[in-house]
Amino acid sequence: MKQAVILAAGEGSRLKPFTVNKPKAMLSIAGKPIIRYVIESLVTNGIREIVIVVGHFKEQIFDYVGDGRQFGAEVTFVTQKKQLGTAHALSQAKNVLDSEFLVLAGSRLIDKETISSFVHAKAPALLIKKDENPSRYGVVSFEDRKLTGIVEKPQRAESNQVNTGIYAFQKKLLRYFESDLSIPSAINNILAHGVSINIMETDSTWLDVVYPWDIINLNSTILNNIQPGQNGVIESGVSLNGKVSIGRDTIIRSNSYIIGPVTIGKGCDIGPNVCIFPSTSIGDNVIISPFTELRNCVIGNDVQIASGASLSYTVLDDGCIIGSHFGAHSAKTEVKINEEHHIIMTGAMLGSSCKIGDMVTALAGTIIGNNTQVSNMKLISGNIPERSLII
Repeated sequence: MKQAVILAAGEGSRLKPFTVNKPKAMLSIAGKPIIRYVIESLVTNGIREIVIVVGHFKEQIFDYVGDGRQFGAEVTFVTQKKQLGTAHALSQAKNVLDSEFLVLAGSRLIDKETISSFVHAKAPALLIKKDENPSRYGVVSFEDRKLTGIVEKPQRAESNQVNTGIYAFQKKLLRYFESDLSIPSAINNILAHGVSINIMETDSTWLDVVYPWDIINLNSTILNNIQPGQNGVIESGVSLNGKVSIGRDTIIRSNSYIIGPVTIGKGCDIGPNVCIFPSTSIGDNVIISPFTELRNCVIGNDVQIASGASLSYTVLDDGCIIGSHFGAHSAKTEVKINEEHHIIMTGAMLGSSCKIGDMVTALAGTIIGNNTQVSNMKLISGNIPERSLII
């Protein structure tokens, strides 16, 4: 197998506000977009010819990936003008496909071990994995390592084996995709025509981001494998413990306390007297003022956090400006997403370019849309639409 197709055209509607202004594949986990993990996994396994199907905010993927040389790959882009489904997306690439190829989702995080054996699978084939919440995915049935069917998001799953969305296909099978919009539906159509599909199982990293709080969970998992490194300036009195990665031109000012795993990007100004606790990732060009405390947080690029803030299980997207003594504490709470109700441990989720005043408290489960402004001394909760003004 020498070629792979990465499907990266989708929006991810349940991930709003983080996917309003970016494709799901460009969500940052532990300091890197999800699509980068996919590309690096392919290249490490010897697959350098990569086709990426783009759509929603495609220019961001163009700009980040380029021609692929920085990752050791040769990348070709194909555009899905209307996001009609995964089978439709794959069909858009048929003119640039080899006779055999892999298919992967650009929004599901994997590592090199996930596909190390699957790149040698006999096509057509499907990679499966055990999952604790199989009803979120396509549940597979099989016999003698041959697929017998896929049931999408059943209310009651018959097994915990799910479809990873990683396939080995033959180009000739694309004729079965013409009447279907999703790949699982097309696969059931292929099976109905008597074509045998092989099954291979993985127990390596395969992480999906479906809801905003999944960003926190994925970030925590991936940070456990980071390589420590201090490329910035560490002033006297700073305490670094565990795996801590600090980017170039970043300053960690005196008496700050950091316990890894933590990753901090380049060009940041942290402290003095800042505490950063495990499972926190911080983007590039971030300013964190004195006496702020972060626990299990994901902080985007170009964020400014004033003094005395306390955040846990919280995501701040790019460009947020946070006033002094902002509080976003975690708790187990009910969160509503698109008529779905979830009880989860979370803090607050802030979209890009939000401006929060001084002494604001966000209750656990608060989701704030992009470009929202909140005045001083407010208590906020629930789902706040983008471009809101709270005075």
